[in-house]
Amino acid sequence: MSTVPIDIRISTRADAATLTCLHQDAWRYAYRGIIPAVTLEKMIQRRDVRWWERMHRVGGQALLLEFDHEVAGYATFGPNRVRKLALGGEIYELYLKPQYQGVGFGKRLFKEARRRMRERGYTGHLVWSLGANESACRFYEALGGKEHARTIEALGGLKFEKIAFVWR
Repeated sequence: MSTVPIDIRISTRADAATLTCLHQDAWRYAYRGIIPAVTLEKMIQRRDVRWWERMHRVGGQALLLEFDHEVAGYATFGPNRVRKLALGGEIYELYLKPQYQGVGFGKRLFKEARRRMRERGYTGHLVWSLGANESACRFYEALGGKEHARTIEALGGLKFEKIAFVWR
């Protein structure tokens, strides 16, 4: 019997190409059939290697979940960007490669992001999800997220409802 390592670590600039590919795969999987294809591809192409390198250069970072030494998912987080939602932290993104969804990696990555936000003193946390992304909404609800707010975002000439899930 062998053991396969599962680790979570902070990304570095050297992870930019890996993050680019992971982001492309995860977004195509998550938003195909929700966001118009042309708009989705434009959004994905904005997150090229240079984007991730620049993120690291200005002090940004991502949590990377590695399974058997392969990056399987990432999360980004920090202070809440919507001040009228009196919560300290926000998970900006949480994505897994499609082949790693449904096996508990997302939950593990989510819990680690929340733990690190608590360490930084952020009280309460939120995540935004497109309402049409039913699997993401179910995921956050299963983790105890409570719907707190809704808003509309325009993408590719269409309007999409976004839902804020909160944890106190």
